[in-house]
Amino acid sequence: MSHVLPVYARCDLTFTRGEGVYLFDAAENRYLDLAAGIAVNSMGHSHPALVKALKEQGEKLWHTSNMYQIDGLEALATKICDATDFADYVFFCNSGAEAVEAGLKMIRKYQHGVGNPNKFRVITFEGAFHGRTLATISAAAKPKVLEGFEPAVDGFDKVPFGDLDAVEAAIGEHTGGILIEPVQGEGGVRVCSAEFLQGLRKLCDRHDLVLMFDGVQCGMGRTGKFFSHEWTGVSPDITSSAKGIAGGFPLGACLVNERVGKHMTAGSHGSTYGSNPLAVAVCAATMEVMLADGFLEHVVKVGDYFTHQLQQLAQEFPEMVQEVRGRGLMIGLRVATDSKDFVEKLRKKHVLTAPAAENVVRFLPPLILEEKHVDEGIAAIREVCKELMG
Repeated sequence: MSHVLPVYARCDLTFTRGEGVYLFDAAENRYLDLAAGIAVNSMGHSHPALVKALKEQGEKLWHTSNMYQIDGLEALATKICDATDFADYVFFCNSGAEAVEAGLKMIRKYQHGVGNPNKFRVITFEGAFHGRTLATISAAAKPKVLEGFEPAVDGFDKVPFGDLDAVEAAIGEHTGGILIEPVQGEGGVRVCSAEFLQGLRKLCDRHDLVLMFDGVQCGMGRTGKFFSHEWTGVSPDITSSAKGIAGGFPLGACLVNERVGKHMTAGSHGSTYGSNPLAVAVCAATMEVMLADGFLEHVVKVGDYFTHQLQQLAQEFPEMVQEVRGRGLMIGLRVATDSKDFVEKLRKKHVLTAPAAENVVRFLPPLILEEKHVDEGIAAIREVCKELMG
């Protein structure tokens, strides 16, 4: 009997080391990693700058407490805020779910602070995924994820994705904010249009609501911008972040503007491990790489190349490849079969991807991906298409 709680359906595959965009098992079999730990290993595996930062900090100090000043924390927060188009404060935690929870608390605290404590409800969207806590599974309200954990936490009103009229109709006297992923990940790599996000911003401004984006999967350079909403010209009040923010070291962050963030006073929120020196050091090293001149432009270039190659496959196998979605290096391939089966067949060819809703295969590779790696992956995808087409 295994003593590990059986909440994961793990495949029979164990990796022992990684290098760049590749993972290796104990027998030194090499796998092209086009999933990156589900959008986590943004700098690939064992990036020298990140390894150096971790080693140097690990030899000095791992943890103190947020009772004290944390070396490098203010500089990191400033760097992150300066890289955005809206943020004035950052709260550091340990995961995406925690970052979303922090944002939900900020929505309520803002409304309470401006004299509207009755405005506590948040509008969310079909197909969303915001984490695995009771509040975040209630926000997404997917029956499969909620099953066995009912009743759902009250305070969320779900509407169809992309339907601005439905959003406006859902706004009531108790509505305090709107929470949405600018690009849905688990929901099938569905991209919000600029017009839709602009409409949400106008509704929030009109009704004094807080607009919160969940950038856990689609942020941190994944689409070729620091945060994906930057493609639309819309600025949120809050954005959650995690996954690629520290290149694989556990870290989450909730970014907020001054209008909302000023209501989060001392004692209103906290995290034991949040802002620990190890995470701060590795995140700072990740930001140095990600925000360097030309890095995000590289993501756009390789992402465009990857998308073009997949579109060529769609023309080659129109009965199998139904749609190519996404932006940058957050790409979805909708196939005419079970995406989990497609992912498994790719894994047998030593290419790692991830499934999503609507029979979408997700490609979330390290942001250091090169065109030659894309070609390697495309060759395997083509083989799987041929096999499935008989």
